[in-house]
Amino acid sequence: MPLPRADAVLVQAAIAGALSFAHLHDLAQAAGQHGWKAWAYPVSVDLLLVAAWHRMRVLRAAGTPAPAAWTWFAIALAASLGANVATAGLLDLDHVPAWLRILVAGWPALAFFGGTLLAHSLVDTARSTADQPAAEVELPLYEAEITPPPAPATVPEPEPIEAPEEVPALPAAQPSAPPTVAVPAALVEHARKIADDHRSRTGTPIDPNTLRVRLGVPPHFADAITAQLS
Repeated sequence: MPLPRADAVLVQAAIAGALSFAHLHDLAQAAGQHGWKAWAYPVSVDLLLVAAWHRMRVLRAAGTPAPAAWTWFAIALAASLGANVATAGLLDLDHVPAWLRILVAGWPALAFFGGTLLAHSLVDTARSTADQPAAEVELPLYEAEITPPPAPATVPEPEPIEAPEEVPALPAAQPSAPPTVAVPAALVEHARKIADDHRSRTGTPIDPNTLRVRLGVPPHFADAITAQLS
């Protein structure tokens, strides 16, 4: 089974972490922190650095600004970098100044405060709210208020329309008199015989429609013949 290949980035990170860990331990011990307390300081600084970096990645993925995470990352990085520089011969570890002793002694409280803010930030609440359905998210009061509808625009009154002038009515057309039809005398005599026969059989005068059918003539001929028979 082949051995796993070592990643150069992980090796470099392990070396840098070990050196920073040792420098922080030496500085804390020089500032009056002995025993297990000197070993706890580098653990506290490195954990705060990792926690701040993790919080920044989470906020970046959520698209949320992370000023607090960047602040605590810079504080932890300054503490680690300061310990590396201080133990490089620029500071007499046998005679540590009072201000440095104060900083080392106050670091636990500062680290506890920063870790608490990172662990209980409002980002978790915002992320859980974003994951909920839209119907379960409560809007703020100023967003939940109903905006009154805008006032309707004033419609100008239409101008009065003048009534059109009355046009005099045309006189009704008078019905024209029916044209005079010239009926032959022989046809009138034949129609008279048919009318007399009809009266003798029915007892009533013959009507124009019946006369027209019996004679086989147009309606106006039948009307003209009926008028002569009456």
